[in-house]
Amino acid sequence: MNKTLNRPIRVLVAKVGLDGHDRGAKVIATSLRDAGMEVIYTGLRQTPEMVVNTALQEDVDAIGISILSGAHMTVFPKLIEIMKQKELTDVLITGGGIIPDSDMKKLQKIGVGELFPPGSAMKDIVNYIENWVVENRNF
Repeated sequence: MNKTLNRPIRVLVAKVGLDGHDRGAKVIATSLRDAGMEVIYTGLRQTPEMVVNTALQEDVDAIGISILSGAHMTVFPKLIEIMKQKELTDVLITGGGIIPDSDMKKLQKIGVGELFPPGSAMKDIVNYIENWVVENRNF
């Protein structure tokens, strides 16, 4: 049985910290829009608190973090912590960037979804978000 949503998927795309390279985040945001999703792009230099507050305000289904700075082992756990504090536990947190496989596994153990390294196919990212949202936020 194929499940579908009767509404567009809402995704927040963010850059956290001082990482100033946002080309990848913009490419992802455009690809998600082209796939029919509503995308909120926060721009550069967001704090984890700002990202979670925006996710709450915008009622998103997923948060996508683009990170190239090497701060993934600080940023993602902080995001998860704040999401739990604010009871935002039914929203996907995913992302991509320069993240070693061993760190990806550690982050997934604490609740981060699939992470996508550079060169990932856009269709894989779109399919992952669509499938997760249909299975976990079909309301």
